[in-house]
Order: sequence, then structure tokens, then C-alpha cells
Amino acid sequence: MGEFLQTLGINVGISVAGLFGALLLVGKTSVLNTRTLFFSLLSGVASANYITPLVSDIIQIDGKYQMSIAFILGFLGLKGVELISNKLVKKLEEDESFGSDQRDE
Repeated sequence: MGEFLQTLGINVGISVAGLFGALLLVGKTSVLNTRTLFFSLLSGVASANYITPLVSDIIQIDGKYQMSIAFILGFLGLKGVELISNKLVKKLEEDESFGSDQRDE
């Protein structure tokens, strides 16, 4: 089972940390229906699983802190994905404008 999850890109430890973060967020919310609950948990786990390695690499944090980052990303859920993607787009735009300035010379 572990090998199958790895082929899907799922790290069980990171996913569980993200799930705990998502559960904490859901616990803070007063009104939830089943659909919202399911998608909040799923988005927390997925964002933690797939974005934690990216964030760890970008901010150059040691791998031993990945579970902490996963927990925070699980708590942030889609808001965390939005924040990180905005930062990446801004960085790419800055890099492109820097490269175009040098090409013009």
C-alpha cells in the first residue's frame, strides 16, 4: 500500500500532519455541511502533501521541519495555496523583467 501511495506522490507522514492542521481549521469553523467539511479536509491534506516539499525547498528549511510546514499548510488549505502561488507568480514576473532588461542591452 505504501508503494502505491508513493507512486501517486503521497507522503503519508506529511499528509497526516496536513490532516491535523485541516481538522484544527474545521474545528474553528462554526457552520459546516458535509460537503464543505470533506473539501476542507481534502484541500488541507492535498496542499500539505504536494506543496510542503516546494515550500521547504524555496525557504531552504531542513527536512526535519517538513511536518511542521505540512501542519501549517493543512491549516491554511486553499488559502495557503493561493498565497504561495501569488508569491511564485510575482517572483517569476520579476525574473522575466530582469531577463528582458538584459536582453534589451
